[in-house]
Amino acid sequence: MKRSGALMLLLTATLMAGCASQTTGSGNAANSPQEALEAYTSLGLQYLQAGNTVNAKMSVQRAIGIDAGYAPAYNAMALIFQAEQEFELAEDYFRKALAADKTSAMIHNNYGAFLFARQRYSEACSQLHQATVDPFYAQRAQALENLGRCYLLTDSPNEAKEAFRRSLAINGNRPVALVELSGLLLEEGDIASSSRLFERFRQLVEQKRTEHTARSLWQGIKLARVERNVSRAATYALLLKNMYPQSQEYRLFEETAQ
Repeated sequence: MKRSGALMLLLTATLMAGCASQTTGSGNAANSPQEALEAYTSLGLQYLQAGNTVNAKMSVQRAIGIDAGYAPAYNAMALIFQAEQEFELAEDYFRKALAADKTSAMIHNNYGAFLFARQRYSEACSQLHQATVDPFYAQRAQALENLGRCYLLTDSPNEAKEAFRRSLAINGNRPVALVELSGLLLEEGDIASSSRLFERFRQLVEQKRTEHTARSLWQGIKLARVERNVSRAATYALLLKNMYPQSQEYRLFEETAQ
């Protein structure tokens, strides 16, 4: 069951959310070396979010100058070089970050997202798995969701199903986990459970808490067909055609609509 193409991590959201725990909110002068480290690293990430990688690097370098063993600064520098598409430098700094703090779930998650984007899926799964080990990691539900995606691309559907279930146990509104687990259960013939999960996703869309993707629309079509809901299948098909006409999912729809 090889799944490709449409399963890409929401990389920006993953990386910036993963950094939230180290952000102090401003670049104001600090009263201690630790506060200075956090402030300069935080300021660097704020510059990165604003697209100013030159000042971002300058700020993070100041943090590293204060403490050459401060893992969050190396993680921030890796994100900056990743944004600049300096991928070898980015990986070098991710490794430096892990050398400084090999237990950081945030760094494992960010490095895993980096490897996933580089299509190094086996390595990505290993890093993302490490990110899920810490039960107190604030972004654990997201890391598990990312791990499930990674398992799908390494032909490990059972592991993917477990990762999605664990993600939803922490946060029942993870949209990708809802759609992907719905799809896996539909393939197993568990129509009732698949339908319940997809209904939760559909409610999130109605509440404007998420948006349809090509994968979610295709899953909606498949589920509607099984349930013989012709009207809903037609609605999703029209949305898929209008929103994602070049997608792999639309090509699959056309192939099966004959």
